[in-house]
Amino acid sequence: MTHTEIEVTAELVRGLLRDQHPDLADRPLRLGARGWDNQLWRLGDDLAVRLPWATEDADELLRKEHAWLPALAPRLPLPVPVPQRLGEPSTRFPRPWIVTTWVPGEPADRAPVTRGAEAADVLAAFLTALHRPAPDEAPAGRFGRGGSLAGSSSGFARQLALATEMGLIPDPDAVRAVWDDAAAAPDWAGPAVWLHGDLHPANVLTADGAFRGVIDFGDLCAGDPACDLAAAWILLPDGAADRFHAAYRPAPDAATLRRARGWAVGRAVSGILIGEAGVRGRPGGKP
Repeated sequence: MTHTEIEVTAELVRGLLRDQHPDLADRPLRLGARGWDNQLWRLGDDLAVRLPWATEDADELLRKEHAWLPALAPRLPLPVPVPQRLGEPSTRFPRPWIVTTWVPGEPADRAPVTRGAEAADVLAAFLTALHRPAPDEAPAGRFGRGGSLAGSSSGFARQLALATEMGLIPDPDAVRAVWDDAAAAPDWAGPAVWLHGDLHPANVLTADGAFRGVIDFGDLCAGDPACDLAAAWILLPDGAADRFHAAYRPAPDAATLRRARGWAVGRAVSGILIGEAGVRGRPGGKP
């Protein structure tokens, strides 16, 4: 059985809970969201069930979150979905799944932050707390995240060329110049630190124009903090990045900011292609 042959329903989720975590099985249950890798089902007022449904590697990502996030969460100043239980593959559902705490809020791709100064301070405090040296056995990033930008240059060039051909990038030379400068910057010479690894608007929750939580730690990894510092340009309103950089500790040096700009440009181009595919109803898209 492949991942595409299983329809995830409320009946399935409740059956899994009865089989493996019966003390949770009678709680109210409703669909919360369908993400890139997982479906999210709200369980009562304070918990959620996450089940892989759309990608083959979601199993590994869920197990990674279950293994590492509970130890990291207490030091973070924003709520995160802390794993509480692990569900093992079974005849009912042949993939792992987890129960986490529920984090309220609206994804920032639907409700962007508007209180720029406050958001800059909150994001800086969150990443300052997260970016601590990681142990040697910490997971490496997927798709080069946390590593050298130079290793991702060919993939970036392909995406930029595609977006340019589609008329989505008005000044590709300027975009390429930002990337080239970032890839030429000195590599990170400090210890590998913990990274969220996937800080884009759909993975940050807001309310009343401010950040209220961070979700989806499936790309949690260790590496160069510039990978996450790109969020200053991706998540914050115009004009707030400087305040973020002033509040983040340790203060990023010029080379780190150059690399962060490169990560931001790379994610922007990728996001443009994903959005365009979503509008056109193509595979891999999200409106």
